[in-house]
Amino acid sequence: MSAWAQTTDTAGHRDTLTARPRIQPDTTVIDTLDFVLPETPKPQTETTRRPQSGYIIHGKVVDAATGEGIPFATVFFFGTGKGAAADLDGNFILKYDKLPSDTMRAEAIGYKGVRKLLNREKKEYNFIIEMERAVMALGEVTVHAGEDPAILLMRKVIERKPYNDPDRADNYAYEAYNRLEADLQRLTKDQFEKIPLLKSYSFIYNNLDTVSESKPYLPLYLTETLSDYYFRRKPKKTREVIKASMVKGVNNENVVKFLGTFHQNLNIYKSYVPVFDKKFVSPISDEALLFYKFRIIDTQVAYGHNIILVQYTPKRPLENCFTGDFWVVDSVYAIQRMSMEVGKEVNVNWLENVALYQEFAPIDSTWFCIKDKFIAGFSAYQSKKLPGMIGRKTTTYHHIKINSDTVDKVLDDPKVKQDVVRLDSAKHMSDEWWNNNRPDTLTKNEAAIYKMVDTINQMPITTVYKNLVTFLATGVIDVGPIQLGPYYNIYSRNTVEGSRFRFSIGTPRKLKNFQFNAYVAYGLRDERFKYGVTGKWMIDRTPWTYIYAMHVNDVSQTTNYYDQLGADNIFSTFFRKHGVPWKLAFTNDTRVEFYKQYFSGLSHKLILEQREFTPYAPLPTADIFRDISGNTAKSVISSEVGLDLRFAWKEKYVEGQFTRVVVRSKYPVINLTVTSGIKGVLNSAYNYQKARLALTGNNYIPPFGMLYYNAFAGKYFGTLPYPLLEIHPGNEYYYYNKYAFQMMNNYEFLSDEYAGFNVEHDLGGGVFNRIPLLKKAKFRQFWTAKGVVGNLSKENQLLNLEKGYAFRTLKGSPYLELGTGVSNILQVGRLDFVWRVTPKPLASEAKWRYFGIFGSVQFQF
Repeated sequence: MSAWAQTTDTAGHRDTLTARPRIQPDTTVIDTLDFVLPETPKPQTETTRRPQSGYIIHGKVVDAATGEGIPFATVFFFGTGKGAAADLDGNFILKYDKLPSDTMRAEAIGYKGVRKLLNREKKEYNFIIEMERAVMALGEVTVHAGEDPAILLMRKVIERKPYNDPDRADNYAYEAYNRLEADLQRLTKDQFEKIPLLKSYSFIYNNLDTVSESKPYLPLYLTETLSDYYFRRKPKKTREVIKASMVKGVNNENVVKFLGTFHQNLNIYKSYVPVFDKKFVSPISDEALLFYKFRIIDTQVAYGHNIILVQYTPKRPLENCFTGDFWVVDSVYAIQRMSMEVGKEVNVNWLENVALYQEFAPIDSTWFCIKDKFIAGFSAYQSKKLPGMIGRKTTTYHHIKINSDTVDKVLDDPKVKQDVVRLDSAKHMSDEWWNNNRPDTLTKNEAAIYKMVDTINQMPITTVYKNLVTFLATGVIDVGPIQLGPYYNIYSRNTVEGSRFRFSIGTPRKLKNFQFNAYVAYGLRDERFKYGVTGKWMIDRTPWTYIYAMHVNDVSQTTNYYDQLGADNIFSTFFRKHGVPWKLAFTNDTRVEFYKQYFSGLSHKLILEQREFTPYAPLPTADIFRDISGNTAKSVISSEVGLDLRFAWKEKYVEGQFTRVVVRSKYPVINLTVTSGIKGVLNSAYNYQKARLALTGNNYIPPFGMLYYNAFAGKYFGTLPYPLLEIHPGNEYYYYNKYAFQMMNNYEFLSDEYAGFNVEHDLGGGVFNRIPLLKKAKFRQFWTAKGVVGNLSKENQLLNLEKGYAFRTLKGSPYLELGTGVSNILQVGRLDFVWRVTPKPLASEAKWRYFGIFGSVQFQF
């Protein structure tokens, strides 16, 4: 017996066949006699075939959260001395001429016990026994002779991490099989029969015998992927070659975006483990002893090595930590397998349970990952009465090669530039091909899901529901050969147009590479029609290359800032600040863009734009605007050519048909935009140049939350009217705008050279975790800081200031606002409290203008 095995007595280890925890009578046991799972013992041979008069009981003991086998669980008949231990994967088999008892028990250290009544008339049983984790409270352990052995063991595990991390290898390659499934769960029979939306799917209840789940669910989405993956440590490079992929069920970009967060590489040897948009402290983090309590529970043998079972719990339940256990390989101190669950008290939204699992096996001298799982149950406010959603991702790794010359040959192939390569044939593999090439045989339950997903997806009512959900989420809906919407632009109101009505139309989604949108609007007060058209042609998608064009003839409140909240929607009517005058202009704007991305992370956008800007009062025009001949004018006409360079190293996307969502990258993004205005082209009256440089990042700083930062600077060259200068973006709504200055109004400050910053630090629970009455509400704390310094040349001051409008400059008095607030109010609400620090208020300004409260809605985990 090893030294570590001897220490388990200090942790209360006992013989699992003679001393067991109290049995929990309500634990689920699923009798699966009507089907045989591949994970259970092999099909009957001469030695296992059912005796004529005897009994055979076989099956698998699994973790209820992950579905993975529980190593060395004990299945026995209490008080008889009869029973057996499951193997490393949780499989067991018992054979008796006579049943020792009519009650069989299953137990495992760290789990609630299970019992099952047996019928003596039934000769054969095949069980999947699901065991739930027992509530663990690892108290302090008093060790009189030396230090706690669990602490000693953990120090060795942490010390050996650099040697046991598979990423320490010079290179490696493997074949990965990935299966991802998403289902609606907790649907009752009454819901299927009485709710009109579900009545068409009542056949699911009628076919429950075809699946192993004890509760019905509605399959939404299922995908399989088979790929070859290559990794090199120095210089670091990866590549994935997708050989085959299959998608069944709802396959729109919103579902794919939602499920895209499941595609995260799990490496428990790193100090922090990603769970959706948060980082959790790994149980074997370098700082694990500061965050977790550990206890040695058991020792067993796997792959010819002694392995030690260690249980762990967080020292402080509200922190981003896991609860679970892991097996450590004795003397090597590598992890053989690990189970992790997110505690109920952790401040995460929409998740009722999260479980992660990773398993390792010896490959040469390295314990390499051969399987991992990620299971998450989603629900509204963790209600178990409402229907919820469950996602399951399983990845298995095969044909593993470590330090192979073939890896360098693949990664250094000059003909391949992409990090992810999808073979042309990947989407065209038949079901028969998958049956022959899928590394893991489908269980009967999984095969039934495949069939059910196909059936549901082919039902006409499913198409209706998918279109309805898409309409509510995006605002648009396909109607025959056209697309209508967005619906939230139908009505709005402003001081120039009064009540404004808009009708929008576009091309449907089935048009793959070309998108066209147009609208017409009419204002009851100005009695004038407005219109706009846009078009986008996707030239290539690997990497993205497109041409975009637009022409808009409309009333607008935008200046040279494209991220502010627009006024052309119904919501702007309700959230505009009281007492702030509208500042609108009529614009005739034509813009053409050519965008091309490169595999290095560099992209460029060539921009051609011609714009005519005619302001409404109170914005000034007298003695400011000039036409091409130098005469006074009521409009500013400009023609520009610009180049936008963007570098985003290792940035990844979840791609839709014409848009894509950036998956957060740990590297900052650099943007450089240079623009030249050309006089004489299409009646342009001005020659000028301008440049802007920005550095943006969004990084985890665990355990201290997340930090967003944006630093920017710019300069204009030339004497220009205010529409062509930097008009610093203000927020004239009570709705918080992350990219604008909350306590600044539009057209309040002008600059022709400037530099600024925008910082937001999300602290997570922060101080609320320390307040007993508030910590259960799971509020979150944050702070913000935004500032800009600027200058306006004497020439531009003479042209624009004191012309009937109170423009201001930032010369000698930079703008600074600080904020803090509460987010995660009822899991969606956010309140910002913002103070304008500088410039100091003018004598004519009300003091309330220097403090504001803003609300917003945000959905995050």
